[in-house]
Amino acid sequence: QVQLVESGGGLVQAGGSLRLSCAASGRTFSIIPMGWFRQAPGKEREFVAAISRSGGTRAYADSVKGRFTISRDNAKNTVSLQMNNAKPEDTAVYYCAAAPSAYLTPTRDRQYDYWGQGTQVTVSS
Repeated sequence: QVQLVESGGGLVQAGGSLRLSCAASGRTFSIIPMGWFRQAPGKEREFVAAISRSGGTRAYADSVKGRFTISRDNAKNTVSLQMNNAKPEDTAVYYCAAAPSAYLTPTRDRQYDYWGQGTQVTVSS
């Protein structure tokens, strides 16, 4: 069982930066891949980024590549999403998720077993 709690959301101007964090409970954190997803009003939840168990492999959605960076600290059981050069279209609720250890960097939400409650990110133009 893994419990996830996101933090760091808020309001940022276009072009600004924001850092999201996700604190995970459970001794299995270091052996499971983690991901970030987002859901804007009226839209389906979409993949943002994923990171492998060791942190050595990352995957990004094309829309955030070069602007967002996912990282993890297995000693602290945390995964973060650094958002740079934010755009209004990044406005959404952002969710942290944990997947089974069999995956490397899963990009589909159905591959994830555990989800946080979400944190709102609003980018003003």
